[in-house]
Amino acid sequence: MKTIKYLLLSAVLVGFTSCNDEEGVLEDNNASVETVVLPELTTGSLDLSNYVSIGASFTAGYTDNALFIAAQQNSFPNILSQQFALGGGGNFTQPLMNDNIGGLVLGATVLASPRLYFNGAGPAVLPGIPTTDVSVNLGGVFNNVGAPGAKSTHIDYNGYAALNPYFGRMATSPSGSMLEYAIDQNPSFFTLSEIGGNDVLGYATSGGDGTNPITPTATFDFVFTDMVNQLTAVSSQGVVTNVPYITDLPHFTTVPHNPIPLDAATAGFLNSGSAYGAYNAGIQGAFAYLVGVGAISQEAADAEIALRTITFAAGEGNAVVIMDESLTDLTALNAALVSMRQATAEDLIVLPASSFIGTEAVPGNPATVNGVGIPLADKWVLVPSEQLEIRNATDAYNATIASVASSNGLALVDLNAILAQASSTGIEFDDYTLNTNLVMGGLVSLDGVHLTARGYALMANKFLEAIDATYGSNFIASGTVAKAGNYPTNYSPMLQ
Repeated sequence: MKTIKYLLLSAVLVGFTSCNDEEGVLEDNNASVETVVLPELTTGSLDLSNYVSIGASFTAGYTDNALFIAAQQNSFPNILSQQFALGGGGNFTQPLMNDNIGGLVLGATVLASPRLYFNGAGPAVLPGIPTTDVSVNLGGVFNNVGAPGAKSTHIDYNGYAALNPYFGRMATSPSGSMLEYAIDQNPSFFTLSEIGGNDVLGYATSGGDGTNPITPTATFDFVFTDMVNQLTAVSSQGVVTNVPYITDLPHFTTVPHNPIPLDAATAGFLNSGSAYGAYNAGIQGAFAYLVGVGAISQEAADAEIALRTITFAAGEGNAVVIMDESLTDLTALNAALVSMRQATAEDLIVLPASSFIGTEAVPGNPATVNGVGIPLADKWVLVPSEQLEIRNATDAYNATIASVASSNGLALVDLNAILAQASSTGIEFDDYTLNTNLVMGGLVSLDGVHLTARGYALMANKFLEAIDATYGSNFIASGTVAKAGNYPTNYSPMLQ
């Protein structure tokens, strides 16, 4: 058998473009520049003297799979606070990391890896050792109460500081909660962002394999309503966000379902009776039996046989083989007939799978190629039924968020609509169009989930739009907004 042409996922190259200086061009042609006079900033009924943000990774400024100083300085709450300062806002403090390497240590043990950077071919882990030790408590009070990894059920969980090192670094009491910590600051204005995101994200990034289940809707409804009630008892002014369809993020849309190239000899071997030919024949026989005993209709059997038949062809574009627990369990009839099939365009393969698809699980043994001879395990793939679970939970969460925001007179940012637009047509932000393509899209960072600095600046401006609509301010009309060109889409590996 000829050696398989192992998969090498295409490197992503970034083209950097610059916009012409419009004013300079006009001057060269002896043209005049029209000056637009914007109204002065007014803040309406807002009291921005003590702004406190509560949330998870987006609130903290997490990007490129890490938290680090530059990313925190470009977090959307910090960007908001800079606009708020022009309208009477007070100081905004954050629990800064020790470096721009990212990651965490406990003594000499590395607990979380450094950030990602673009090495010219794709995302790579930054060389270096993190210096932020989780055992060191900062001992202060910080306006940004953002803890990467926090679910809705964690925000008001007493003792969460012992479970989440990011909150543990700032917590003044090991028995307190994130919500208590925020409320103790007596905020005049708050943002409560991406609550519910991690409640579905953990399920999604684990391929829906059951190790990180979706938070039940009833549980989410209770904890979200309760945290808003506690916050509005202190301040009636704030902004909440809904939850986007996270499967629109490049973590789930970058890896194709059919990336396997094969030569004719290898494809022929895989289709033979000694490889998948025997499996295909077994599937046909098993369903013929089930139809014969009346356990399944012929129509249903034909549909599943077509779905489960595994075939390869010479050339590019062969689909990977995946496990799919939603298929009929045939192992009671034949232990070899496990629930596997080839992926379709409806399946989503998570980004980390790109590192091993097409490689040999057992070096030197072509029969053990991942995604070909060995199916991708459940944790690497979101099949349509799992995607539906995520969408249904997201819709239910968002219905509650909208209702609670409305009943409490809070501003609402529709992150779901923003991500949907970015993933379809892109979003105009000053001279740039941001979309959800990995590396080159400008909106989402190298980890495929969290935003770039420019993405967080766009998010901050969307908050300002919602604030203007609810509280009578004019941040947008007065031009008191973040400018896209001031925020990068990637950080240099020299920044440490």
